[in-house]
Amino acid sequence: MLINCVVYQEGRRLTDIGIDDISEYIARPECFVWVALRDATDAELAKMQEEFGLHDLPIEDARHGHQRPKVEEYDDVVFAVMHTVEVESDQLQVGEVAVFAGLNFVLSIRNHSRQHLLGVRERAEREPHLLRGGPGYVLYALMDAVVDRYFPVIDTLEGELESIEDQIFEPGSLRENIKRLYVLKQRMTTLRHAVVPLLDETGKLVRGRVPRVCENQREYFRDVYDHLERMNAALESLRETISTAIQVNLAMAQIEESETTKRLAAWAGIFAVATAFAGIWGMNFEHMPELGWRWGYLLALGVIASACALVYWRFRRAGWL
Repeated sequence: MLINCVVYQEGRRLTDIGIDDISEYIARPECFVWVALRDATDAELAKMQEEFGLHDLPIEDARHGHQRPKVEEYDDVVFAVMHTVEVESDQLQVGEVAVFAGLNFVLSIRNHSRQHLLGVRERAEREPHLLRGGPGYVLYALMDAVVDRYFPVIDTLEGELESIEDQIFEPGSLRENIKRLYVLKQRMTTLRHAVVPLLDETGKLVRGRVPRVCENQREYFRDVYDHLERMNAALESLRETISTAIQVNLAMAQIEESETTKRLAAWAGIFAVATAFAGIWGMNFEHMPELGWRWGYLLALGVIASACALVYWRFRRAGWL
């Protein structure tokens, strides 16, 4: 679906146009066209390819989606793919933004994402001195907007991890904690798949030979690169903390299991003493003097109870009970 199609001249909005008029305006050297699509159809992509002269391969990637974050160069056109990550009902929803940036046009295609990018256009239009940078600056603004929206997701994951850590030593919460930690680890990995490849690819716009459309915006892309580095460091720290929390939970489970085993062993030892005495007096040999004693039964019970009490006291003192 076409969101908007706008012509800019010298950093200022000139007019809204229809897609059939694109070729007329991109022929003007002082103008560039910024087109935004959402969940583009094959017909719309074919029209954009015809208007802007786009290569078949990136168009195919934009059509099928599910691409790894990347930045590729096709002659004077930069093709960038970024993942949008949003928190919905405690789940991470992953969308995709594909951007074609040429010398006199920008085409952005948003797929499977509820995050609109209208704020990017509004912000750029409020700063015409920056928008004079043309398509290179627009590419930066779109990339910066997508990347900045990762920060709240990281904050959400860190907050959830802190909540789990507060419950680690609460009795009876081990199974639920481990389950929540593994879910959190999956979410962290999903976000990491959006951040780490984009970090590597953004380096192409900062170091070495920079694509022509971006060569005057190197400082801005360095800012995006710095944000991604910070996020990568935060995610690495988060991953290590989650792994540590999982190990602590497993250690707590082993400790609880060991405590239970010791209790069972202690009670088994106590009953073993009683069983030993009962076994001795239950052999019913003919010549057992205790069998003829008037108070033999009570004495046997007293001996068994005393022996069990002694063993219980020793286990209690040792911390097994």
